[in-house]
Amino acid sequence: MNISPDEPLWQWEFIILNRTILFTWLVMALLVFVSWLITRRLSSSTKLSRGQNLLEVLVLGLRDQIQEVSQQNPGSYLPFIGTLFLFIAVSNIMAIVPGYHPPTGSLSTTAALATCVFVAVPIYGIAQQGFLGYMKQYISPSIFMLPFNVIGELSRTLALAVRLYGNMMSGAVIGAILLGFVPLFVPILMQAFGLLTGIIQAYIFSVLAMVYIASATHSNLDQHVKENVPDDHTEPVNTKSN
Repeated sequence: MNISPDEPLWQWEFIILNRTILFTWLVMALLVFVSWLITRRLSSSTKLSRGQNLLEVLVLGLRDQIQEVSQQNPGSYLPFIGTLFLFIAVSNIMAIVPGYHPPTGSLSTTAALATCVFVAVPIYGIAQQGFLGYMKQYISPSIFMLPFNVIGELSRTLALAVRLYGNMMSGAVIGAILLGFVPLFVPILMQAFGLLTGIIQAYIFSVLAMVYIASATHSNLDQHVKENVPDDHTEPVNTKSN
């Protein structure tokens, strides 16, 4: 039983093409093509195409979820979080195509996605708070916390990669085992369950990525809130006339 997408399909010297790379390119090409197909004729009238309706529902849903998680304006986070969600979701949904192996079933893909989140966190943090403001988080409340905060950043990146990889591979392994015992109905049910699981995993990965980004920008948000909250200890104005 071979269910790994990392088996080489073609190799020339040090250049290797495996199923992971091939199907990753396929998913990216599909996303670009469908995006172009839907957005080439956008309309502001009441009569919208099905593609535009689906796109608006997806974008509004992502914006609302990002705003709920981060309590910030979702505009700057939507392109990154939306790309993560769409790539993972489409990669998993296409598992119903015969001969297709989801790229998310490879640890190299999930590690690359987690690395993108690892790089995005300080980028958004520095953009919101500045370099010094962001770096202060690593030595708060004491400079002795620096190694622990760095280890925490690395460990949660590893957890992101392994969580997605483990959940996707577990479904593939169970489906392959059941296929050997009950070759008809049970694998069909497992395939349908796998589609639901794939969408849920895309949602979880995107939400966790937004949580990590929000944690890097929350200090700036807290300061903004404090500046706009009135002081509760302000003495009331005496409106009585003598």
